[in-house]
Amino acid sequence: MTAPNLPSFGFDADYQAIYDLAYRYAREELYELCPQMDNDDWFPEDAFRATAAQGLLGVTVPEAYGGAGLDVLAQCFICEAVSYWNHSFAAGMLASDNLCVDNLVRNCNEDQKRTYLPGFCDGTYIGALGMTEPGAGSDALGSMATTARRDGDDYVLNGRKLFITNGPVADVLLVYAKTDLDKKQHGISAFIVEKHFAGFEVAQKLDKMGWRGSPTGELVFDDCHVPAGNLVGEENKGNVVMMSGLDVERVIGAFFSLGMAQRAFDLALEYATQRKQFGQPIGNFQMIQAIIADMYTDLETTRALTYQVGREIADIKPGEGGRGAVHKRSAAALLQSGRAAMRVLDNAVQIHGGMGFMRETEVNRLYRSGKVMEIAAGSNQVRQLIIAGELLKEVAS
Repeated sequence: MTAPNLPSFGFDADYQAIYDLAYRYAREELYELCPQMDNDDWFPEDAFRATAAQGLLGVTVPEAYGGAGLDVLAQCFICEAVSYWNHSFAAGMLASDNLCVDNLVRNCNEDQKRTYLPGFCDGTYIGALGMTEPGAGSDALGSMATTARRDGDDYVLNGRKLFITNGPVADVLLVYAKTDLDKKQHGISAFIVEKHFAGFEVAQKLDKMGWRGSPTGELVFDDCHVPAGNLVGEENKGNVVMMSGLDVERVIGAFFSLGMAQRAFDLALEYATQRKQFGQPIGNFQMIQAIIADMYTDLETTRALTYQVGREIADIKPGEGGRGAVHKRSAAALLQSGRAAMRVLDNAVQIHGGMGFMRETEVNRLYRSGKVMEIAAGSNQVRQLIIAGELLKEVAS
């Protein structure tokens, strides 16, 4: 596959140039890392930090802090392009540059921006988002148990975070904790935590069936002292930071799913022309053609919705996330892309037959990773609740 023709979807040439840059770099430098990442669950730290030299980190950071000063739509296209060639690597970029850094760009004060953003842009820092907990996944706000209490010039954090992408390798993390237990979801605050802060440690690196090479961990905060100046936004207003970030995360996740699914489709299409049975390529058989047609239709319907919602999310203003049309449509984009990607991946394995079941094949690697996109950033069922809830509110009003 060549990169999609973005102007045909109404995007200007600058987005095409960004996509092409990321696509070429991922093909030439990152694709070859895939087998070792999958086999050994190896995180290529040097390669990750080196992407900064290509302008692929700090994408949404203003130029004044060392970033590219681009919008989140450009970041979405970079994620799609990289995920086509190395989805596990793209997952780490998503966790650092979007979930952590873009939230800091949107919500930090000037001192915080000058202290932290340049390090993310030049590859010094790898970021992570600390939200999910052992007892707080889909109900991340209401069931959050990690606490933070003010103690002089510090906040003291206690609790655990689970399933944290980049957790074992992150230098700087954006962490959510309860600062007022009585206010429930309205008593959450956001903090910048550095890995060397006393009381913070990585409890374990988790072993996953997919996304191997994208390290995921459990984090522990045991009287972790965080300077009061590292409070992001206002105390007890962390839910505003979180919900805005989740809407953006869901959209960029849709682009991520699209890149994975497109790669699986291209592999299946190529295999259908090469694999012969009964004296001819299997692509000549109508049942294989029907599968290919369904895969293509899933891809293109997903692309149309994802690209349109990408336009919409690029214009999101501070405080607009977590409600209304953008909340509904970001959930719809990821619901559609996650489901469609799994159908495409399943069909790609089916076309590969016995080879698709072999762990060492690329299509098998993609298949094992695809399921997470129906779970992460709010499961399919949470997305359905968001969509239906917003639609019913519209009718009631």
